[in-house]
Amino acid sequence: MLHKLFRLIYPAKNPAELVEQYHIPRTLNLQIRFTEDGWFVATVPELPGLLTQARSQEELLDMINDAVLTYFDVPKREADFVYDKLSVQGRTVEYKAQLRAA
Repeated sequence: MLHKLFRLIYPAKNPAELVEQYHIPRTLNLQIRFTEDGWFVATVPELPGLLTQARSQEELLDMINDAVLTYFDVPKREADFVYDKLSVQGRTVEYKAQLRAA
């Protein structure tokens, strides 16, 4: 509910606009590993310090988007995602925004 109200007040920008405005790469060369305790951990060699983790591939796409938006200092009011798909070992995961508890 709060996210919908937030987006009503601050409509999200088109991801293509964000890529241009904030000089975000159109594609990422992700290095993803699966840990012994069940986490997907992603890094991007071209973006030093960018690291995120998730329990599922679906959550990983959400977390990568959040990490990239934070890395490029994109204000939260401007977008929820930049990348709408993630391909991992031949499986494509589509972006579906999820509300998170604060």
